[in-house]
Amino acid sequence: MTGDAAYAQVLEDLSAEHEDLDALVSSLDDSGWEVATPAPGWSVRDQVGHLAFFDARAREALTEPEGFAEMVSALQADPPALVAWIDRHLVEPRSLTAGELLGWWRAERSSLLPVLAVTEPTARIPWFGPSMSATSFATARLMETWAHGQDIADAVGVTRLPTARLRHVAHLGVKTMGWSFVSRGMEPPAEPVYVELRSPEHEVWAWGPEDAGNVVRGPAIDFCLVVTRRRHRSDSHLEVGGPVAEEWMNIAQAFAGPPGDGRQPGQFSP
Repeated sequence: MTGDAAYAQVLEDLSAEHEDLDALVSSLDDSGWEVATPAPGWSVRDQVGHLAFFDARAREALTEPEGFAEMVSALQADPPALVAWIDRHLVEPRSLTAGELLGWWRAERSSLLPVLAVTEPTARIPWFGPSMSATSFATARLMETWAHGQDIADAVGVTRLPTARLRHVAHLGVKTMGWSFVSRGMEPPAEPVYVELRSPEHEVWAWGPEDAGNVVRGPAIDFCLVVTRRRHRSDSHLEVGGPVAEEWMNIAQAFAGPPGDGRQPGQFSP
């Protein structure tokens, strides 16, 4: 695909990811919104509130990049303030009814998509980690929607069928290998890793040189769950070879922000 066509596909798939998660949460009764998710201390409502809040921040990053970058820089220079800011972002969603919260998220994502649509795919967008192209930025929003949707699905006992949209999540997971190390104060390895995944349609998705000494192979869904820290690698069917690949899969993190603990071994059966 050309850059414009690839960007248009990401935006189309982001909208579809929104709609799939919307269908899941809108089917829940009020008690369903209070169910605890695998993220410690977070309920279903917190997951949706997080998405709504950061969809709003994403729009600000696109429309007011200088002010947004200054805000992020100030927070990062004051770690206690950053922690407090992150803690506060769930206060408002916890004060809303389920219907009000769903309406807020719908409004935020509906406002974000048109702004993304008129942004050049190669434009650099500031965020909480390194700045990204608009294509990567939209892909990151898709990844966030899918990953937090997984927390919700796990909480309410729903098994989601994987789709071809996982390719965006997998691609971001590969591209953020270096970030996984940097976010932990580690030097990114120079050695490449060959990643070969089986898509939901039984196609092969591959990144990196085939003759690399470090390899990750397996189902795309498992790779996506591991790089978004929704599954511990031991609870996946991934085949990992080489010291760099081993270390990466232990710390992989496709999202911005400080490294989290992720899921514990044995929390989900492979």
